[in-house]
Amino acid sequence: MPIRTLETPDIATLTSAPEEYLIFYSSVLDGKMWCPDCRDVEGRVNAAFAGAKQPSALIVFVGDRPTWKSPDNQYRKAPFNIRGVPTLLKLKDGKEVGRLVEGEILTSKLDELIGQ
Repeated sequence: MPIRTLETPDIATLTSAPEEYLIFYSSVLDGKMWCPDCRDVEGRVNAAFAGAKQPSALIVFVGDRPTWKSPDNQYRKAPFNIRGVPTLLKLKDGKEVGRLVEGEILTSKLDELIGQ
């Protein structure tokens, strides 16, 4: 399925999103994500979710670097408690059932998480 993207959506929007996976990335500045780890995993994530038979995913851009680094950033709090980007969450019935953080996304753990 195509990957949908949202720029800094509120928590209510995310908890009611129909997608099976949430992917938290740094926001795009000057044509690229400011976080190098996010840029590193982008191709792998896009390939993993490409195709009509793949699960649905929503990319959430967490803001610019100062916004993300703030302890008050909404994604750092419950229910998601994101500590680093990129982070990929698997949801079932709106609840987290799996999580990969940063370099884990580049490993076979991604295939295992999405059931490939």
